[in-house]
Amino acid sequence: MIFDYATFKLIWLFLIGFLMIAFAITGGFDLGVGALLPFIGKNDKERRLIINSIGPTWEGNQVWFITAAAAIFAAWPFMYAAIFSSFYFALLIILLALILRPPGFDYRSKISSPGWRQFWDWSLCFSGFVPSVLFGVTFGNLFLGIPFEYDDTFHSYFKGSFLSLLSPFALLTGLLSLSLLLTHASFFLQLKTQHPIQDRAKQTAQIVGLLFLIIFCFTVYWTLYKLPGFQITFIPDINTSFSPLVKQVSMLEGGWIEKFQAYPLAWAAWLAPITVILGIILALVFSSYNFAAIAMVFSSLAITSVIVTAGMILFPFILPSSIQPNHSLTIWDAASSHLTLSWMFWAVVIFLPIVLAYTTWVFRVMRGKLSSETTLKSESY
Repeated sequence: MIFDYATFKLIWLFLIGFLMIAFAITGGFDLGVGALLPFIGKNDKERRLIINSIGPTWEGNQVWFITAAAAIFAAWPFMYAAIFSSFYFALLIILLALILRPPGFDYRSKISSPGWRQFWDWSLCFSGFVPSVLFGVTFGNLFLGIPFEYDDTFHSYFKGSFLSLLSPFALLTGLLSLSLLLTHASFFLQLKTQHPIQDRAKQTAQIVGLLFLIIFCFTVYWTLYKLPGFQITFIPDINTSFSPLVKQVSMLEGGWIEKFQAYPLAWAAWLAPITVILGIILALVFSSYNFAAIAMVFSSLAITSVIVTAGMILFPFILPSSIQPNHSLTIWDAASSHLTLSWMFWAVVIFLPIVLAYTTWVFRVMRGKLSSETTLKSESY
């Protein structure tokens, strides 16, 4: 095979990270626009225009989320089984929220009743707000560790509850996710709409963008300096397939910052969180001068850097266990077979460029600002 087993494991870490970033950037402004709908749109015409801004592309953007889940199922089956059982209720709530999106887009304009349209407006708001928060809560719990363990037959058992996942730190990361996606969505609405929606989006971006910067700095400090971190003290040969139960893992005070600073060229590891801060600041500056497209570029860079920062802190862990640290999953021991990773890699090489080309073409066709006249001619959404 073209790569050895360990290399394929690293490749799939980057590929799944890429899928998460693609969904966060494209699906992120979809969710954020939905969450902002009742607040930035002050009347029915404005809300229909806001919905039309994401109407043609939101379904395609959701594909990145589905593809990421499928990739985790195929590349990291141990993680897929453990996280979908541990976060079952949270994922069910996310699913129910996302289910509201298709009827919200398709049926809102079928009846002219103000009550009917208001119901679907708030449904779309709910379907954007809840996933934005719970995705962040999920990531927050990865740093805390999930209360799960394996038995002798490799069945995972979740020892917590949905409420136990809503710790103060996890709720903070939920607000971090929400504020970031609302900022990104505000830039998108500023890019796609005209006065007065554009002005409200611009003002919203300044508020939630500054809120995000405060939350992000506090979250990074809390994670690196206050949370116990996971460290591997013994691991077998990473180039072979082995049981997740044979390594040794310790939870240490300041463990995350020690591991973060252990990278070669440790100073370079700080470039990711610094890029987040600079990206949002530059995005807010360009937004204030009505360069919304450039602001979108910098907010996309910030989103990418947030996920890269999280990945660098966690590496090589992908699902730590808080009650049985030795049962924590890493990219080395949660992966599928060498052959499976190889076949999937070639499928990605063939199909990912096609998907990227099509996505680029769609956004190119749909570029430009929406107007009230355009909205009045179409009742599609």
